[in-house]
This record gives sequence, structure tokens and C-alpha cells, in this order.
Amino acid sequence: MQKSIRAKLEAVMLRHQELEAEQLDPEAMSDHKAFERVGKELHGILPVVELYQEYCGIEKALAEAVELLEGDDEDMAALAEEEKVLLNDQLAECEQALMVQLLPKDPDDDKNIYLEIRAGAGGDEASLFVADLLRMYLMYADSQRWKYEVMSQSPSSQGGYKEIVYALKGKEVYRMLKYESGTHRVQRVPATESQGRIHTSTVTVAILPQVEQIGEVAIQPQDLRIDTYRSSGAGGQHVNTTDSAVRITHIPTQTVVECQDERSQHKNKAKAMALLNAKILQQQQSAQQQELSQERSIQVGTGERSERIRTYNFPQGRMTDHRINLTLYRLDEVMEGGLAELIEVLIREDKAKKLAGLVDE
Repeated sequence: MQKSIRAKLEAVMLRHQELEAEQLDPEAMSDHKAFERVGKELHGILPVVELYQEYCGIEKALAEAVELLEGDDEDMAALAEEEKVLLNDQLAECEQALMVQLLPKDPDDDKNIYLEIRAGAGGDEASLFVADLLRMYLMYADSQRWKYEVMSQSPSSQGGYKEIVYALKGKEVYRMLKYESGTHRVQRVPATESQGRIHTSTVTVAILPQVEQIGEVAIQPQDLRIDTYRSSGAGGQHVNTTDSAVRITHIPTQTVVECQDERSQHKNKAKAMALLNAKILQQQQSAQQQELSQERSIQVGTGERSERIRTYNFPQGRMTDHRINLTLYRLDEVMEGGLAELIEVLIREDKAKKLAGLVDE
């Protein structure tokens, strides 16, 4: 095992000891949030801890077998040689499992997604393939028992879609579909083609993790500047002679709200705070939408015919994923939602790349 990998594992073991000691501290664990945090972190690193303990046990047994090999007892040496071969295999398997556990987890893997499919180059044929891809993904979603609902759609004149957006919910939706993002190229003879010529069209797919719903806006009192002033308005017997109007400035965002509708400063302040909450919430949602929009444009590229992560060739009945040089001559099965094999290979290849990067560190 590389020294850098062992150092990471030793750091995990040390952190495990620290967390266990923290759990035994009644004062520290009296805080419910701290109790949850420690429990969650312990649960997260426990597989690594158990695997590394198993690895160290195999290492110790292997060292003992090697020691027996150096003795004078030939029978024991023969048994030790068999044991050494077996233990070396077990050690290699355990090391591989540890490497996988050390890979950084994608925090979005458990999230639900927005599936966006848009027609690229190819006119009506591209919009028809949007509908075909949508059907493929929804059939795969059915096989995974995911739930889905349409969010928005823009139908085309030929029965396809210029663009369509679905929300998909279920176990590990993003983990399974995140590799679908990019330009998908289709080669087939359109129904409207009288001379039987093959046309090439493109469709872009974006898989966007859904952001967690924003709850109540957390506004800290120290982030507010509250000014009061005399309301302006009609005179007469109801003229305001007190500083009942309220102006609130949220310093971190420089958001300013005012309220002078009520004669009571208390009521004006309550209304102003409600308005401030709404404004900040809107800002947060806008920022998240902008982030999703940026992520989408990174994922799908321009949608030109030269760009593609995958090609669906109908005359030859093949599907080729260009990222992993995988070709399947089962296009009909794929279009019926048979994506399991392809997704498994994509996940495995991604994991292999990350493992190579971990070893090179």
C-alpha cells in the first residue's frame, strides 16, 4: 500500500478515536445538534475503519506466515506458503475496497433531478428525437420505481418537443443519470425523407440536481440596521406625531425595506420584516436558478453535430458512447429504457479514473 494512502487511513482512524471520545463526553452530547453531527460522521467513516482494521489483521497474519517460511519445519513451511498466497489475495481485495471507500463522495448523488431535453441541430427530426429520448428515460425511471412529473414543455409541429423538462424523484436518481448530460447525436432516415437518406440530428440533455427547498430565511439581528422616522401622509386629526415609520437595512445584502402604513411602530416593523424575508428569499432562489442555468450550459455544450457524448445509429441498430468507446448493437433495447448496462459501465469507468487519481496523489 502506498504511503500516501496509508497516511489517509491513519488520519481516518485518528478521527474515529476523537469522535468516539466526544460521544463519551456527556456535556458535549447534551447538545442535540452536536449529537447528530458526531453520529452522522461516525456512521460515514465506519466502513473505512472496519476495512482498515481487517486489512491490518491480514497484514499481521501474512507477516506470521512469512516468518514460518523461514523456519526449519518443511511441513509448516509448505502450509505457510499456501497461507501466504491466500492472504496476499485477501490483502489485495481489501486494499481495493479501501481505495473505493476513500474516493470522495459526490454530495449530489442522493438528490432528485430536473431532466432537461432540448432539440439541437436538425429541425423537426431533432424535436422528434427529444420525444424518443424522453420516453427512453421515463421507461428506465419506471424500472427504477422513480416518480416523475412534467415541469414545462414546448411541443413541436411534428409531434415532438422543442424542449421539455421533467422532475424525477427517487433513490440515487442523480447518481444513476448524471452521466447522461451532453449532446446526443441521432442518425436515421426521417419519416418525411422520400429518398431514404440518413439525417444526422442532435439533442442536448442536462441532468440538474434539485436544490434543497429553502426554508425560513435566517436573518441575524446583528445584520440589521433599523431606522425609525415620522410617517408622511395626510394631515388632520390623524397626523402622525411619532416616529412610527420603519426602515430596515439588511447589511450583508444591502437590501432596504420600509413600512409606514400603520400608526404603530411595532406593526410597521413586523410588516417590514416580512417584506425583508420575502426579498431575501427571492434573491436566494434567483441565485440558485442562475447556478442551475450555468451548470446546464456547461453540461450540454452548443448542441452542434460535431459535439456528442453518444450516437444512436438506427440503420445499423447500434448505440455508441464515445467517452468510454462502448458500442452496443441493441439499440431497440436501449430505446425501450434498457440503460442499466450502459449506466453500470459509465459508473465503473468514472470510479476507475478517480482511483487512478487517488493513487497518483
